[in-house]
Amino acid sequence: MGIMDIFRRKPIETRATGPGYTAAIMAARASYISGGSDVAEVTSAAQACISLWEGVLSGADVIGTDLLDRATMALIGRSLALRGEFVGVIGEHIIPASDWDVSTRGGRPVAYRVSIPEAGGGRSMTALAQEVLHVRIGSDPVAPWTGTSPLRRAALSANLLHEIESALRDTFRDAPIGSQVLPLPDSSPEDMEAMRGAIRGKQGQTLIIEGVAQATAAGMNPQLGQRRDDLTPDLGKAEAAQIWAQARGAVAEVFGVPAAFFNPASTGPVFREVQRHLVQYTLSPIAKLISDEASMKLGGAVQIDVETPTQAYDTGGRARAMSAIIKSMAEAKEAGIDPEAAMRLVGWADGPEA
Repeated sequence: MGIMDIFRRKPIETRATGPGYTAAIMAARASYISGGSDVAEVTSAAQACISLWEGVLSGADVIGTDLLDRATMALIGRSLALRGEFVGVIGEHIIPASDWDVSTRGGRPVAYRVSIPEAGGGRSMTALAQEVLHVRIGSDPVAPWTGTSPLRRAALSANLLHEIESALRDTFRDAPIGSQVLPLPDSSPEDMEAMRGAIRGKQGQTLIIEGVAQATAAGMNPQLGQRRDDLTPDLGKAEAAQIWAQARGAVAEVFGVPAAFFNPASTGPVFREVQRHLVQYTLSPIAKLISDEASMKLGGAVQIDVETPTQAYDTGGRARAMSAIIKSMAEAKEAGIDPEAAMRLVGWADGPEA
């Protein structure tokens, strides 16, 4: 090897990166496996709650930016419900990422390597933290740069709901529902076998047919006990309906949806309270997280209101409160008291006494 070979550059070896085709296949496989492992994403209860998140956030009023349109807000809501975080590259519009790697400093992201989904195949790119909109919920102190979905935080309840629905599905698919044990008159073995095949194909997967000759050989009176025995499993003893309802309510409450939402006996007032609870205690704080991240990354103050579009408040109570305030202000003015000073005393206005 000559002296110049030492300074000669070696050819650059290119390899497949994480956010490429392999990562897309692994993500698709993980999504398939997750339906039968430790999450209940494939159940109707979880999808109903996810749709509520998606619908409320997509209908929110966004002030201060045009990048957070309704389609993007719907993607953010669904991603937060399923993955606990959303990553989108800031450009002419918010480009959602299907996979990403993050570099941190001081526990805060500084750079991203993201995979952008395309119809003809994904592409990967790198971006600084200021170029990426990253919203996360349920962050752990060990990894504050990541988020956790509600189902992952309550994996035991999610597993219970999934196992119950899987068991019910398998029971109705495999159990001999409608099949019976039929005692038949004595006949030839060929006729008995033909009868077994004809009835088994139509009624169920398990069927036993016994003739008179077998009963007589066993020392029994063939004229006694000639009745049908039903093979349909008794699901009432397992209390599957009650356990399923409780597991469904537990999963719903993880998403901030009270279990009364799935109660057939619930009426209008109950649904209104469910709506207020979901929006005010769950989605309104998440909307503030999104607005803070957008304000920091998009270069302007962004406000996201989810309560006004959904009317998640007591309209009658607000009207009565407004009437009482107006009446109190009028009485204070007649008595020579400054209405603004009186409002500051009760914390209804900004001031040194508030």
